[in-house]
Amino acid sequence: MIMLTGIRSTGIPHLGNILGVIIPSINMSNKKKNSSFIFIADLHALVDVKNIKIIKDSVYQIASTWLAFGLNVDNCFFYRQSDISEVTELAWYFSCFFSYKRLTLSHSFKEKIKNNFIKKISLGLFSYPILMAADILLYDAEIIPVGKDQIQHIEISRKIAKFFNHKINKNLFTIPNAFLKKTTMLIPGLDGKKMSKSKNNLINIFSTNEILKKQILSINTDNKSLKDKKNPYKDYIISLYRLLAPTDKVKEMENNYIKGGYGYLDAKISLYECIIHKFSKEREKFFYYMDNKKLLDNILFIGAKKAKIIAKKKLNIIRKYLNFNTLFYI
Repeated sequence: MIMLTGIRSTGIPHLGNILGVIIPSINMSNKKKNSSFIFIADLHALVDVKNIKIIKDSVYQIASTWLAFGLNVDNCFFYRQSDISEVTELAWYFSCFFSYKRLTLSHSFKEKIKNNFIKKISLGLFSYPILMAADILLYDAEIIPVGKDQIQHIEISRKIAKFFNHKINKNLFTIPNAFLKKTTMLIPGLDGKKMSKSKNNLINIFSTNEILKKQILSINTDNKSLKDKKNPYKDYIISLYRLLAPTDKVKEMENNYIKGGYGYLDAKISLYECIIHKFSKEREKFFYYMDNKKLLDNILFIGAKKAKIIAKKKLNIIRKYLNFNTLFYI
């Protein structure tokens, strides 16, 4: 089974990225029966971030996070998206055959239109799903771990694959499938909505202890007092705590909510302490890698070199059907 996933280099990975994508993907990648492609999407990042330094710094932060959480780079293809030029060539082929009208139905495009941001929409944003399809189909990926909001993009990838398989060769592309882990499909942010950099409602476990504590203390709650009973199934603090804490500790917090005499401040402190304890080793490893950027560059270079061999081979097959010359291997 071939698994592929990527994170855009638009900032340091937050708790939602870690629980929803990074940890599940590492668990899948480290199984010997799987072949995994894990990349840092710096080309995709250009849609939202125009500052190249921010993108480059974010590449290091994301790479450090994957490695800190135990990604075995000897057992996967771990690379920077921009190091694989074949993906942009394939995206161009797709863009020449895919319907403009179909792309106007993309959620990201419709959201910008809805909010009257039409003048700010770049061609990159509009064709974002095409580049994502190229990322996936270039490696014949079968399983794509994604959030619920990315399902539409996987459907576009499937549609493109089926079109080329029908028009050119039925075995040209593997049809990808979205993989959603139900327990981590939507990680609530500080306001209860999906944790997101753009919404600035995130928890950054790699912050200083003081900043991390401040983030957790700012989680939205209702106005119930310390003595009031609370609903353990309609609260953002305990929703996050369930994803991180041992079962007995979760049960203890649930009972405290139900019986009353337990404040939201108590719950927030418990969540903070849980995060500090649970991710202590990962936090230490993260800063080790961030202090060794040459090591990160080398790891990503080796990963790109391995991925590029497969990318070139696949692209030459596609070029053959389009009657273009074969790419030379360098």
